[in-house]
Amino acid sequence: MKITSIETIPVKGRAMFLKIHTDAGLVGYGEPMNYEHWRVVAQAARDMAEYLVGRDPLQIEAHWQAMYRSSYSRNMPVLVAALSGIEMALWDIFGKSVGLPVWQLLGGKVRDRVRVYTGIGGKTPEEAATSARQAVERGFQAVKMGAATAPVRFVDTPRRLDQMVARVAAVREAVGDDVDIAVDLHRRLSPTMAALFIRELEPLRPLFAEEPCHPENNEALLALSRGTTVPIATGERHLTRWGFREIIEREMCAILQPDIRHCGGMLEMKKIADMADIHNMAVAPHNASGPIGVAASIHVMATVPNMLICEGGARRGQNLFRTPLVFRDGFIELPTAPGLGVDMDDAALEAMRDETFRLRGMFWHDDDGSFADY
Repeated sequence: MKITSIETIPVKGRAMFLKIHTDAGLVGYGEPMNYEHWRVVAQAARDMAEYLVGRDPLQIEAHWQAMYRSSYSRNMPVLVAALSGIEMALWDIFGKSVGLPVWQLLGGKVRDRVRVYTGIGGKTPEEAATSARQAVERGFQAVKMGAATAPVRFVDTPRRLDQMVARVAAVREAVGDDVDIAVDLHRRLSPTMAALFIRELEPLRPLFAEEPCHPENNEALLALSRGTTVPIATGERHLTRWGFREIIEREMCAILQPDIRHCGGMLEMKKIADMADIHNMAVAPHNASGPIGVAASIHVMATVPNMLICEGGARRGQNLFRTPLVFRDGFIELPTAPGLGVDMDDAALEAMRDETFRLRGMFWHDDDGSFADY
């Protein structure tokens, strides 16, 4: 069996899917990181296709090493995003070729289903509480909310801090103590403001506080982790096991959040989780886009003993997969079909195609017009 071509399909909702075709008629699906710059990622995938076409799709580790290590600067997000999507699709082909789900090829399951959470919205405490109750009514036992609905100053006012805390408190009151609440700081806060905010969260006992500072600021991350009882989570912007090395070796947080769409793919996520396991750190994969990435993460988390929870529980391939991922009581059941278990409706996929370009996530402070972190 040989690879014949690679195809990328940008779709609505800032996602991009990838298809690898073979001369045996098997097609593998993957999902590289997209966000705003899908054209650049798509070109990187086309560049990698020049190496892959004509080669055996089952030699996944050899191809990963060749494509990653041949780059002048290995940890370039665009390149690792393309590589991650390709790697997922190769595992999909491998599983289909032998009639087994990918989690079986990665060593077999250590759990029967994977706990997941979903995001909630709401600008006011009342709106956030309503959104949380609706998620619980849909069967979720864990939710995640943003810490701030507007830009936050390096050191903001007491009223601003109280407003942020009030939203989390309203959600806790709405769902009670049987539901977990994760709070995403989304790197919008300075380390100083993050410390003030996280201290106020302690009585509300969140599942974790996510991404309290920029990924380049590891010392601030360490200080925040050691200064609170709230579990600190980070990692959605880190690439490959080398990008996680210092955080793991110095135990700079409690929970790692690699994103399978740009951390290096499925086996790389498992390697990151194995490194974290040595240091008693948990893994809670980040998934903020399409359902193929969610499905791939479910396969990996089926094999990872130190998994905490997985994002993306609401994106199960409804109206895209002929057989969506099965959700029940806050968990996604392990796929049992060969490969990723993604039985794609290609007509539905084509209907989702969206090749428009738009920058998202742009914030400005209202009072002086300065740019603010998204």
